[in-house]
Amino acid sequence: MADFRKLTILHSNDIHGDFLAEQVDDKYVGGVAMLSDYVSRVRSEEENVIYAVAGDMFRGSIIDSEYKGISTVDIMNMLAPDVACLGNHELDYGIAHLLFLEKCASFPIVNANIYIKTTGTRLFNSHTILEVGGMKILFIGLLTEEIMAGAKSDMLLGTFIGVEDAAKEVGRIINSYKTMDIDFTVLLTHIGFEEDMKLASILDPEWGVDAIIGGHTHTCLKEPAEVNNVLIVQAGTGTDMIGRFDLVVDCDNNRIESFTWRMDPINDTTCIPDPAIDGLISNYKSKTDEKYGKILTRFDRKLTHPRREQETELGNLFADAMNEMLGTDISLVGSGSIRVEEMGPIITIQNMMECFPYDDKVYMLKLSGYDLRRGFEYICRDEMIKGHTEFYQVSKQVRIVYDYNSKQLTEFTVNGKPVNDDDVFTVSMQQYHAYNIATTMNMEPDRVPPDNSFRCIATSAYDVLEEYLRTKPHLNAHIEGRITLKNMPPQYYSGRIE
Repeated sequence: MADFRKLTILHSNDIHGDFLAEQVDDKYVGGVAMLSDYVSRVRSEEENVIYAVAGDMFRGSIIDSEYKGISTVDIMNMLAPDVACLGNHELDYGIAHLLFLEKCASFPIVNANIYIKTTGTRLFNSHTILEVGGMKILFIGLLTEEIMAGAKSDMLLGTFIGVEDAAKEVGRIINSYKTMDIDFTVLLTHIGFEEDMKLASILDPEWGVDAIIGGHTHTCLKEPAEVNNVLIVQAGTGTDMIGRFDLVVDCDNNRIESFTWRMDPINDTTCIPDPAIDGLISNYKSKTDEKYGKILTRFDRKLTHPRREQETELGNLFADAMNEMLGTDISLVGSGSIRVEEMGPIITIQNMMECFPYDDKVYMLKLSGYDLRRGFEYICRDEMIKGHTEFYQVSKQVRIVYDYNSKQLTEFTVNGKPVNDDDVFTVSMQQYHAYNIATTMNMEPDRVPPDNSFRCIATSAYDVLEEYLRTKPHLNAHIEGRITLKNMPPQYYSGRIE
C-alpha cells in the first residue's frame, strides 16, 4: 500500500517589522498577534504543519530599528517559525550583529551561499532537515545577490552571484543527503520571483526539489507558478496575508501526490490577537512612542510615494532637502530608501524614522553628463518595469524624459540647459548608492570614479532630512515632470515598493 502523508506548509516573506494591525475601512488587518493566532489554529487543526519565513524580517518599523533587530527576534521567537532564511535587510545592521541575532533566534536561520572568501567557510547553516509525521523535509536557504552591495565594505565576505552557481550549490547539498531518504525538498529563497523561476528551470530533476518558497519582490499570486515540475510561491509582503500549502506527499517516491495552495487574509474577522504577543509588542511600542512620538513638522497636506519606479511627492521633497542643505549641483535619493507610500500632514519623529530608516553617510562625487545620461538610460530600461533596477528621485534642477520606444533620454536638462557629455556635475548620494554606482548606473570600467574621489559631506542622511523638516514648516511638494517616462508598456502599472 502506498505511503501517502499530509503536510501543511505556511509561509510568509518580507515581514519588514509589520508588527501592528492597521485599520482598513471597518476592520483591522495584519499584525503579528493575529498572524500568530492563525498559525496556532492551523497547527491545532492539522497533523503535520511547518511555518517558514522567506527573508526580510527586519526593517520598516521603529520597533525594529530602535533595538537593531533584537526586538524583532524576540517577537519572532514568540511567533515560532520552524525555519527562516536570510533576506537582504537582515544585513542592514552589519554581519557581526547578524551573527549575534542568529544566536538569539530560537528557530533555525539557513543560508547556503554567504561565505568567508579566504577559507570558503559558510557563516550559516546551509540547510535544516525538519521531521514531522515521520517525514523528513529538507529546507535550503538562498539569498539575493544584493548581499554583495550591502556588504561591499567588508571584502572578506562573498556569495554566489548568479542562479547558475546557486543551482550547483543546491545540487551539492542535496547529493550529500540523498542517503537520508528526504521526503520533500524546499528552497527557501530571497532572490525575487523572476529569479526563482530562472533557478527552477536549471535545477536537475534528479535532485527532487519540490517547491521554492520565495521573497524579495513582494509578489502576490493567485496560484503557484510551476517550472520544471517545481512549484514557486510568494506571499506578498508584511503580515496582511499568509501563504498556505496543503499537500499529500508520496513518501515511497518522495514526490507530491496532490496539493492545494492559497493566500489567506489575516484580519479581525479571521483571527483573534494572541494576547502574549500583543503584550510584548505593546511593551516595545510604549517605549518607542515615548521616545519618538514628538511632532517634527507639519506638511500642508499628505504627501505620497505610491511606487518606487516613478517621480513622487515625497521623493521630490527629500531630494530637494538634500540638495538645499548640502549644496551640490544635483541630489539623487534612492527610491527604495523611502519606505512608506504616504506621510503627513502631521509628522512625528517616529513617522520620519519609519519612512527613511536607512541612515548612512552622504557622499559627493563628480559625474559627467555622459555618465549621468548613460546611467539614467540604464535605470529606466525595460527591467525597471519588473522592479529589477535601482531608481532615483532627483532634485528640482533636473528634467529627464525617457522614451521606451527609442530606449533613450529624449530630454535631459539641468537648470534648464541641455546636458552635454563633457559637462561635469557634483552629485550627492547616500553611501550605499555611491559605493555601488558602477552597477546601478552601468558605468564602463574605466569611468568608475575611484574611491578616493568620493567626499563625505554628511555623516547622517537622516540628520540632514530631519533638520530640514524642523526648520521648514508647512512644506509641500508636487509632481513636476522631473522624470517623464513616455510610451510606457502597460505592465508597468502593477508596481510595488520592495
